[in-house]
Amino acid sequence: MTDHSFAGQIEFEITGVNEQEATGEMTVTAGILNPFGTIHAGALVWFADVVATNLVLGGEQPQEGMDNFPVAITLNAQLLTNRRDGVLTALASWMRRGRRISTVRTQVTDADGAVLLDLTSTHVSAR
Repeated sequence: MTDHSFAGQIEFEITGVNEQEATGEMTVTAGILNPFGTIHAGALVWFADVVATNLVLGGEQPQEGMDNFPVAITLNAQLLTNRRDGVLTALASWMRRGRRISTVRTQVTDADGAVLLDLTSTHVSAR
C-alpha cells in the first residue's frame, strides 16, 4: 500500500456584506493548487460557500457555538474554467430568502470577469 499525504492552505477575505449581496476576494497561491497546477475545485467551492454563508448571516461575525448558524444542506457547483494565478472575486446574491431556508447563488470570477465557478447553495438555520 502506498502512503500519500497532501497539504494545502486557503486564505481569503470577505470584502463586503449588505442586504442584497456578499463579496469576497482570494489570491491564487500555491496552497490551493492541485497537482496539475490549477485551482483545486474544493478551494473554489469552500471560498464560494463561505461568502454565501456570510450573506445569509447578514454581516454577523461567525463564531464557534453561535445559536443560529446557517448550515448548507445542498451545494450545486458548476466548474466552468480554471486558473493558475491571479485574484478571484466571489459575489453571492439571493435566489430565495426565507425565515429558515434560503438559497444563494455565488459566482467566482477572475480579474477579467470570466466565471470559474457558479455555485447554488441552500442553507437552513441550525437552531
